[in-house]
Amino acid sequence: MNTMTFKDVLLLLLFLFFTSACGNRSTGKLDQSTNLAKNTYTNPLLPEGSDPSAVFHNGKYYYIHGTEDKIMLWETSDITDLKHATCKVVWRPKDPSNSFHIWGPEIHYIKGKWYIYYTADDGNTDNHQLYVLENASLNPMNGSFQMKGRIVTDLKWNWGILASVFENKGKLYLLWSGWPRRRIYAENQCIYIAGMKNPWTIDSPRVLISKPDHEWERQWVNPDGTRTAYPIYVNEGPQYFHSKDYKKVIVYYAASGSWTPYYCVGMLTADANSNLLNPSSWKKKSVPVFRQSPENDVYGPGGISFIPSPDGTEWYILYHARQVTNGDAGSRDTRSPRLQKIGWDAQGMPDLGVPVRIGAMLSKPSGTIK
Repeated sequence: MNTMTFKDVLLLLLFLFFTSACGNRSTGKLDQSTNLAKNTYTNPLLPEGSDPSAVFHNGKYYYIHGTEDKIMLWETSDITDLKHATCKVVWRPKDPSNSFHIWGPEIHYIKGKWYIYYTADDGNTDNHQLYVLENASLNPMNGSFQMKGRIVTDLKWNWGILASVFENKGKLYLLWSGWPRRRIYAENQCIYIAGMKNPWTIDSPRVLISKPDHEWERQWVNPDGTRTAYPIYVNEGPQYFHSKDYKKVIVYYAASGSWTPYYCVGMLTADANSNLLNPSSWKKKSVPVFRQSPENDVYGPGGISFIPSPDGTEWYILYHARQVTNGDAGSRDTRSPRLQKIGWDAQGMPDLGVPVRIGAMLSKPSGTIK
């Protein structure tokens, strides 16, 4: 029988000490890596999806984006983890007049009911119109959405897309993109506003508050020369936001062709106490406030909306963008939804920053349940 000498015991103890120390360091790295995964996220939130939008209600985010032939709704407590969110098809149109090219759906909670605004046509995109669905359930994932009807925005020619609603001083307003008149050669998409008497009916004439008159709003040819069949000058996708003190009403919108890398975000502002149906109340910023970032391989950012962090201490911008410079209009959409935190400038106006690179590690919104 062999016995261990003092030297053998000492060597064994040293071996166990260093093995334990290395194990602790390894475990520490593992714990650190796990915590990093729990507290951070990367873009994109989903592999594809255009015009992303969400609302935060009773501890849950309800997320939606364009899906062409149906409307899908996601529910999650962590907006950065949409890949594992509950997802449900909440609307499949049966009426041929609004069954094609479903664009830019948005969900809103208004006076105890849920509403989804969307754009669709009869197969001819020149006939796009605005539609509204209603659901009286407490949770929009329950019950069913029912058609409330088409929003008639212009009796002469009511082509319109990408509607959104907001409330200011107790009054509900509709925002959308429409044509001043039916296209003959070039197409001009403008931003309109109207007052609403209920979530599906406007009670004022449409008021034009922005048209594509700057060069950065009129880009329709890709860097490689590919283009649409005719010039399309774009102001679309209007979205309400506000200054930090709520004294300014802000309408962000997308400009230039969505198939180009030049697609970007412009900004309109008005005093919250002004007459929002008076065009002179609105001032347009002369330069884009959110645009492509070639150094980060982000092109054509737009389709923006805003959501708070779960604890309400931060604001985030949802948007879509591409990793390629050319997007071929009419082909498979390569846009994907992204999320990033915004800041505030010295005047209390939102600072949207620069689109971040795909794969960059970002801190999850404050109050997100890990």
